[in-house]
Amino acid sequence: MSASRLPRAPRQKVDGVVLLDKPCGMSSNAALQTVRRLYNAAKGGHTGTLDPLASGLLPLCLGEATKFSQMLLDADKSYVARVKLGVTTTTADAEGEVLNVRPVLADDEAVSGVVAQFSGEIEQIPPMYSALKRDGKALYEYARDGVTLERAPRQVTIHEISAGPLEGDEFDLAVRCSKGTYIRTLAEDIGERLGCGAHLVALRRTAIGPFGIESSVPLLQLESGEDARALALRSADLLVSHLPEVPLAPDAAGSFLHGQAVAAPLPPGATECRVFAEGRFLGLGRVDVDGRLAPRRLIATAAGA
Repeated sequence: MSASRLPRAPRQKVDGVVLLDKPCGMSSNAALQTVRRLYNAAKGGHTGTLDPLASGLLPLCLGEATKFSQMLLDADKSYVARVKLGVTTTTADAEGEVLNVRPVLADDEAVSGVVAQFSGEIEQIPPMYSALKRDGKALYEYARDGVTLERAPRQVTIHEISAGPLEGDEFDLAVRCSKGTYIRTLAEDIGERLGCGAHLVALRRTAIGPFGIESSVPLLQLESGEDARALALRSADLLVSHLPEVPLAPDAAGSFLHGQAVAAPLPPGATECRVFAEGRFLGLGRVDVDGRLAPRRLIATAAGA
């Protein structure tokens, strides 16, 4: 049998979270599959996509950690974007075809003044080049077929926003925003309000919830060897680390893992907890009406599965 036809090694049960610094030019799914291959992990998922154009923080969940990937979907996110004034494109970023070119008459004061108007709760019309679905089909698929559909405005919240100085017709935009915010649309709307149009030429995600880019690992580092990958693999409970920790004795842990509510030393006011026994993460528990800890989402490997 030739080397190219040798059977691939069986995938392994790998449980944990990798805070990846995704490079530009790679889709989120391609990044996930690359990391799965590096860890030879049987299962994986991400916590929300980044456009191929964008770089930055992309938390990836492997194995049992995928059970908690939804926890970051509602989290606030931070970005640094590079905005080019005077040019609009079909996709509102540098990957699209140019639609219009207009003169730029704005100065730093005008840009800062308009950018400040987008602070707080605003409405956005989702772009056609997005993964939102209509009748089971992504909007970008309609857009590629030359079809434009009506889209209802969506309310999002811009917690913080600021503009750097103009460098020619470009400036840096720093944003901390709620889930569902399209930075491409934000840049486009700022450009329209300035009367010249705009599009994104670069985008970098710098934070999601409590996790910052400083905690992330570049893909090249993961590819450098097993030691680097072992250091980068974080605990499966990382995405729920904001919840209080509750230890269980072995007998109680056995009952808990079999779906039974148990008595536990609960922190005051706790409603949901991370549950451990002898240093093992068992999963999440929820405090029931009787003040006992009931299983909510269990880690299969905790029971030896």
